[in-house]
Amino acid sequence: MPGENLSRDEARERAALLSVDGYEVSLDLRSAVGDAGGEPRTFRSVTTIRFRCNEPGASSFADLVAPSVTSVSLNGRDLDPGEVFDGSRILLEDLAAENELVVYAQCAYSRTGEGLHRFVDPEDGEVYLYTQYEPADARRVFANFEQPDLKAPYRFEVRAPEGWTVWSNGVGELADGVWRFAETKPISTYITCVVAGPYHYVTDTYTRTFEDGTKLEIPLGAMCRKGLAPHFDADDVFLVTKQGLDFFHDHFDYPYPFGKYDQAFVPEYNLGAMENPGLVTFREEYIFRGKVTQASYEARANVILHEMAHMWFGDLVTMEWWDDLWLKESFADFMGTFANVGATRFQDAWITFANRRKAWAYRADQLPSTHPITADIRDLEDAKLNFDGITYAKGASVLKQLVAYVGQDAFLEGSRRYFKRNAYGNTRLGDLLSVLAETSGRDMTAWAASWLQTAGVNSLTPQVLLDTEGGRIAELAILQEAPESHPELRPHRIAVGLYRRTPEGAVERYARVETDVHEPRTVVAELAGAEAPELVLVNDDDLTYCKVRFDETSLVTLRTHLGALTDPLARALCWSALWNMTRDALLPARDFVDLVLRFAGRESDIGVLQMLHAWANSALAHYAAPDWRETGGELLAEGALRELREAEPGSEHQLAWARFFASVVTAEPDLKLLTDLLDGTVEIDGLEVDQELRWAFLEPLAAHGAADESVLAAELVRDDTASGKRHQVRCLAARPSAPVKAQAWAQVVESDALSNALVEATISGFQQPSQRELTAPYAQLYFAAIERVWRERSIQIGMDVVRGLFPAYQDRPETLDATDAWLEAHRDAAPALRRLVLEARDDLARALRAQECDAAAGR
Repeated sequence: MPGENLSRDEARERAALLSVDGYEVSLDLRSAVGDAGGEPRTFRSVTTIRFRCNEPGASSFADLVAPSVTSVSLNGRDLDPGEVFDGSRILLEDLAAENELVVYAQCAYSRTGEGLHRFVDPEDGEVYLYTQYEPADARRVFANFEQPDLKAPYRFEVRAPEGWTVWSNGVGELADGVWRFAETKPISTYITCVVAGPYHYVTDTYTRTFEDGTKLEIPLGAMCRKGLAPHFDADDVFLVTKQGLDFFHDHFDYPYPFGKYDQAFVPEYNLGAMENPGLVTFREEYIFRGKVTQASYEARANVILHEMAHMWFGDLVTMEWWDDLWLKESFADFMGTFANVGATRFQDAWITFANRRKAWAYRADQLPSTHPITADIRDLEDAKLNFDGITYAKGASVLKQLVAYVGQDAFLEGSRRYFKRNAYGNTRLGDLLSVLAETSGRDMTAWAASWLQTAGVNSLTPQVLLDTEGGRIAELAILQEAPESHPELRPHRIAVGLYRRTPEGAVERYARVETDVHEPRTVVAELAGAEAPELVLVNDDDLTYCKVRFDETSLVTLRTHLGALTDPLARALCWSALWNMTRDALLPARDFVDLVLRFAGRESDIGVLQMLHAWANSALAHYAAPDWRETGGELLAEGALRELREAEPGSEHQLAWARFFASVVTAEPDLKLLTDLLDGTVEIDGLEVDQELRWAFLEPLAAHGAADESVLAAELVRDDTASGKRHQVRCLAARPSAPVKAQAWAQVVESDALSNALVEATISGFQQPSQRELTAPYAQLYFAAIERVWRERSIQIGMDVVRGLFPAYQDRPETLDATDAWLEAHRDAAPALRRLVLEARDDLARALRAQECDAAAGR
């Protein structure tokens, strides 16, 4: 892995020297099918690059990661591949003013989701291919200059097995056995794309007539594996796609620039999706094999719109280097929710954003690896790890408040000017800030310095002083705090909401004031004299990015009447704040569990409910005192079963509670109930135990020894699909047996035979909170293995192993000491590897602090 790295300094030097006129890439993928004879499968890749050098005689390099190179020709001069190719770079010496590089290589099919991934469907033996490159894996498929600011047009041609269809960024035609694709606009290497195989393909068309009478027609396509075709609701995918195209055309005043719009749902995908222009790729789990809640459909719509926003923010205009990754990801994350609310049926998407996405940001922003939104990205390994909660969710949160700061009209007009001035080019932070300053009339420098160029999250706490009678507010102030590690106090535009109970028992807002918070203490003068509140919610309506705290009166109100809050966004914000308090060891985990048990059943928003279930599981597994875990688990299982039986038959709430119940069961009667539901000997009115729910029930049964290998094998016969195989592998690794754990460890750590999806499934099954003693021996093995794994495996698999197998459930001071010892002894380890271990260490230290808080509450 280290030999494949590229530094920012190297990229800047190359960009200053070279400019690229175009690529011609020819791939022969016929080797994807048939017998490989036991040899690793490779495919032929032929690349022609035409480029200029502004310093004739200078040297540079092209990027290529391939098992072998057959020939290299530079300006008609044959070079010795053994001398110029080192496995990741091709040395280019004595460049002319105008150059032509031709490279013949044998490139490797991937099983890790990086480069050209090859998947064999166990259901029918069909082979499916797709590419995934971000940030720098196009070089695994063709020779190139792998950095975002060396844009160029591309022409692809592909030879594929007979009967296959091939797609790329441009429109393709099959002639004489070769798929040839229209030349692309100038784009970066990492968003070129090829998808090939016997995919199920559905088409539609989007049309738009603009005010000047011009008409835009965009061919739409959507595809998935043939085995998923019966579950593929392409009509809904096309509906959201058309709504999104209308929305962005209305707001961006720049027609979609990339011709067609295909969307491929592909197997074993590492990401949620990727914004390749003209051919967006998604993880196939967005095709739902069983019943799911509306939260899943909303999430899929958000991802569709997120990737569509990238067509402008990222593809049309691209950041110069990964430092400014926020210029695409933060904007796309914001625009996904902005468009979801503005164009689709998911009108409450900002609630999901406040509750789910920002929780991701808050966690990331409190890790030792937190960074400014505009990050310092030294190399590609840094870039890979920076697709995180800061770049996505915090960036989107900050943009949401930027819209409030400059005004929506000024923000959108700035975006429009940004597109038109920088189309098909590359930008930095200042390019966007300058147009926003133009359109808003505001100085963006101070705002950017506070919000984009510093790290950390502020906490806002209300301080309420009542008059002598206690019936009215004498003074209400907002206290702003920052952690010592990141002491920046920021300007916040917030809404402060005052809430009280009505005679009917509801908790409703009766006063709201917007104000600016800059200082450690800000008095909200407009609220002086208002009736005394029972709950003060700072950051009401979720206008800023902060951790919300409560005064004592508000906290008492939430402990007793949280479920009576009538506004769903206010309720979601309160839940989020309480969860942050739990993580910060300010609220005992058992108290949070109690709040979930008493009030989650009254939660109307299904996405919030499912988030509460996830948080309750985390509270029990990580933050509860060890001697209370068993009691807490029993309480959660009892409460989940009660809510499951009381939920409306057939409702999505019933489904959510069924899944939560399965995730917390430990007692024999509860495990017996799951078995009976699987066998059909017991039924719960309205609950359909479809195949996906069957696997959700089987994992806890396997983890607690109630479903053995024969049961899981029989279930795979019932669901002999790629999805079924992943579920089975996870359940097999979950079994409570020392030999099972040893086998799972060896398959992931000592072998590279498993694909990325099966590595993920095995790790998930291996790590069970109920099996702490069983997995204890692997803590020492983990620290002995991770540097070798990082060195020998791809960065994606390295990340999966280092994150997934960290001994988080060995939550004792000894594990913290072992982590510190590894960090001390490996100061020279790869920075990205150290970052992952530091993050895991921080999570463990946080868990130990929370456990102390919870234990104190139990005394």
